[in-house]
Amino acid sequence: MRTVAIIPVKRLDLAKQRLAPAVAGGHRRALAEAMLADCLLALRRVQGLDEICVVTADPTASHLAAEHALTAIEDTASSHSGAAILGVSHALAGGAARVLLAAADCPLIDPRELDELLSRPAPTRSVLVVPDRHGEGTNALLLKPPDVIAPAFGEGSRRRHVTTAATAGAMPETVALPSMGLDIDTPADLELLVTTLASTRGRAAHTRGLLSQLTRAHGSC
Repeated sequence: MRTVAIIPVKRLDLAKQRLAPAVAGGHRRALAEAMLADCLLALRRVQGLDEICVVTADPTASHLAAEHALTAIEDTASSHSGAAILGVSHALAGGAARVLLAAADCPLIDPRELDELLSRPAPTRSVLVVPDRHGEGTNALLLKPPDVIAPAFGEGSRRRHVTTAATAGAMPETVALPSMGLDIDTPADLELLVTTLASTRGRAAHTRGLLSQLTRAHGSC
């Protein structure tokens, strides 16, 4: 079953504005880039993926995709959901049977968890939602077929995706993945990430290294 991962990425210089109280502007861009690099590295290790697409209007993000021999799609949409739909269209044109929409700011992704997710039995029409740690947002969305529903990210998206799936006659399911529950949007998220990295080894190397540099240079992010 051909499976394509799609990672929408907004312009890095505009990313992570809600981190402003804790992270200076240039450092926010560097953090977004480091987290994206860790996400791409993790996704490349997922055996169940046939293609990985980065949908972006950011030159650095496109360059990262090229460095990892991934597909880069120009983002001509004006929203995260619109970028995801562009990726879905690309996947359908390539004959994909399902797509995995994944957030670019979950640096702790464990490839083994995603492989287990992809190996779960699913009906012909299904929507599998991976929520954020609050149970409100959506950090990953597995759609079979790719256009079974239109992705609609943002506040309250977990419930919205479940409801839309049921309306479309698809089987909705919510599955929490520990490594994808933490997306980095707020200073509280960043604080939890720092604590988690301090107690683990061998994950999120780029993000870990950047945060370590910022701490040494400034005493904090």
